[in-house]
Amino acid sequence: MNHFILEVCVDSIASAEAAMRGGADRLELCTGLVVGGLTPSLSFLHQVKERTDMRTHVLVRPRFGDFCYTDDEFAVMLEEISALAQAGADAIVTGFLLPDGNLDLVKMEKVRALCKSCCVTLHRAFDVCADPRRALEEAKSLGIDTILTSGQQNSAVEGAALLQELVKQAGPVEILVGGGVKPENLRELALKTGARSFHLSAKKEKDSAMRYRKAGVSMGLPAMSEYTIFETDETEIAAARQILEQL
Repeated sequence: MNHFILEVCVDSIASAEAAMRGGADRLELCTGLVVGGLTPSLSFLHQVKERTDMRTHVLVRPRFGDFCYTDDEFAVMLEEISALAQAGADAIVTGFLLPDGNLDLVKMEKVRALCKSCCVTLHRAFDVCADPRRALEEAKSLGIDTILTSGQQNSAVEGAALLQELVKQAGPVEILVGGGVKPENLRELALKTGARSFHLSAKKEKDSAMRYRKAGVSMGLPAMSEYTIFETDETEIAAARQILEQL
């Protein structure tokens, strides 16, 4: 039986440790997971490596929103990528698009060259590109190691048909299936797509330790409570691991 890869996206030490205990193969580190993930700090990478000693992929994304970055944003990202790679990141997770929806090959090539022996994952910028089959071939030519994708849909279940095509086309590129992946749909996704790698966060809500709560003041997104914390659920990761082991 071929081994399945279970990658868990985490934005806290508690979540990283829960993922490890649940049986994850590797982690994707970020901050701000509720807005799709942003670049985490070097200190977070150091702490996760110290606490878990797991293979660790690190997201580099400077802001919420699209993936068409200015030169100034890209300069910051390059500096962060260099520092994270030197600090022990096993892979850098990032992506760049041109205004026409195609991959920004100049930026992608610069990142690939900068990472040297560090792996590179093209993240879900792939899911909003104009032509996924062309983008996959371009990723191959650049030496990209992994593509994280939902099959250009809001969830991997909806994108299963394209995911199956991408897995067949991928060659040496790992197709990492993400986007609404849960234990209850993992078996279906594995069988329908033929993929061997899956990405999820398995978030659960946890109440803040704050007893005093100031009403009417929002620090960020008004639709979200300031007193709700999201953490990875160890039992959900263990359930996902068990399903994959049974395939």
